[in-house]
Amino acid sequence: MLNELSIKNFAIIDELRVSFDEGLNVLSGETGAGKSIIIGAVSLLLGDRATTDMIRAQADTATVEAVFDIASNQRLREKIASMGFSDSDELIIRRVISHTGKNRAFINGQAATLTNLAAVSELLINICGQHEHQVILDAENHMDILDEYGGCMPARNEYEAIYNQYQQIRDRMEKLRDLNRSRAEKADLYQFQLKEILDINPQPAEDSALADEKKVLVNAQKLKDCANRAYDLLYGEKDSAMVKLKEVENKVKEIKKIDAGLKITESDIEGNLINLQEAALSLRDYGHNLYFDSGRLEAIEERMDSLNRLKRKHGGSLESVLLKKQEIDDALKTVSSLQEELEKLAKEEEKIKENLREKALTLSRARNNASRNLQSAVDEEIHELNMSQAAFHVHFKTIAGADMTFFGPRGGDEIEFYLAANKGEEAKPLNRIASGGELSRIILAMKNVLARTGSVSSIVFDEVDNGIGGAVAEIVGRKLKEVSADHQVICITHLPQIACFGDKHLFVSKKIVKERTVTSVEEIDGTRKIEEISRMLGGVNVTDTTRKHAREMLHDARSYPINSSGEKNVKKSAH
Repeated sequence: MLNELSIKNFAIIDELRVSFDEGLNVLSGETGAGKSIIIGAVSLLLGDRATTDMIRAQADTATVEAVFDIASNQRLREKIASMGFSDSDELIIRRVISHTGKNRAFINGQAATLTNLAAVSELLINICGQHEHQVILDAENHMDILDEYGGCMPARNEYEAIYNQYQQIRDRMEKLRDLNRSRAEKADLYQFQLKEILDINPQPAEDSALADEKKVLVNAQKLKDCANRAYDLLYGEKDSAMVKLKEVENKVKEIKKIDAGLKITESDIEGNLINLQEAALSLRDYGHNLYFDSGRLEAIEERMDSLNRLKRKHGGSLESVLLKKQEIDDALKTVSSLQEELEKLAKEEEKIKENLREKALTLSRARNNASRNLQSAVDEEIHELNMSQAAFHVHFKTIAGADMTFFGPRGGDEIEFYLAANKGEEAKPLNRIASGGELSRIILAMKNVLARTGSVSSIVFDEVDNGIGGAVAEIVGRKLKEVSADHQVICITHLPQIACFGDKHLFVSKKIVKERTVTSVEEIDGTRKIEEISRMLGGVNVTDTTRKHAREMLHDARSYPINSSGEKNVKKSAH
């Protein structure tokens, strides 16, 4: 419930603090006094877009703050806590609009986003004004309204969960089909490229190995000459290194016979002799095995040409050729496996479709029952609103076939609200209703019905008296009184027939202070309330007759008690 609203530097409002109570809170006053601005301030707290032209002239910022009693609203308290805001019996929401563009929002003193405000408002307060008219008139919203009213949301949520799974499978199948078509078109090219690579069958680092072998073949004679000369120097010539090293060994032996203190051992010399001998033999064998093989050189060059062709086609290196081979292998395997995966998904799709059919049919049955109940409830309301010959219809159509093969995101149904305003007339969609008075009464009737199942604790009615008057206005007042038995109601009205039912009457006025317009709100009761009802009845010239009429209206309104379910208390009203 909205306890208090504080407004500062907002539109024509300088500074204002308004308190609201349970039951029916009525706001009245001259046109242009600022009544709708107060409702606009509440809308701002619920997440509506803020603009700098909302800031009062010559002010830097505008501030709107509201205090709500949410002690008994457990769902709202849980939502607030889940968003990370502190929980208490009171909820304080504040919006600050600045010319700098740095607009800020706060929930219980913590910074909040507009998304946070919108999420909170769903369970907090509902404003039924021009926007609400548009919501109810838009056929796109009728399914949501019916589902909320009829308690169909659990069945719809179950359906939507299966539908999302179904859509994921369908999306996956479509992507696989596209991929399959693409891969199939390229399969011949893949086969050709793979055959070309397999025919040559390159091995890792083969090109480097062939280049090294070619280099040896081209320089075979030079390598042979070097190897033979090195062998002769080590071993083959009369004064080779081996012969000289042997002579060194003998000299060391002679020294050791005379002076054992020489640090060089015979084994040191002998080890070097063995190593040189092995090196000499390796050089000899290397030289003997070297020869120029023109046939092998030609084969190497042909092989390198083949490898180079592949490298030019597939990335410039042998590594990229082998990587391309792997990619082609994978692509061809995918082509062959895609069909298997599609077949598997088709079985899954059929299985989930069967589940979806069941959920859709369950949802349709629930909606069908809800539509009959809503028709009956709204009919009863509009008949009491002096539209005794009107008939409200929920146009319910299952657009899925008998086998439920069509599935939409919200089920397999089409739902639109129709009205036959007079007996014998054809029912037409709500958005084709011409009369503003009829439309206002339909909106009020629906709000009265929906309020019984709604989760919000407060409802604001703006422009509810548009296009009506006389006896109909009194009936509307009674309906608002009935709604206020279960919800806090805040209503802006120009009609005394509605205002007289208010539990709390707030008078909105404006005056010029220091050459600036200032809006004020004050609670009126007793004589002041009689005077305001009289003004609303008689205009500028209020007579004693008008005042008498006002007293009678207030007395009759007080004699219309409502019980806690929002229904007339017949026993009490009979006194």
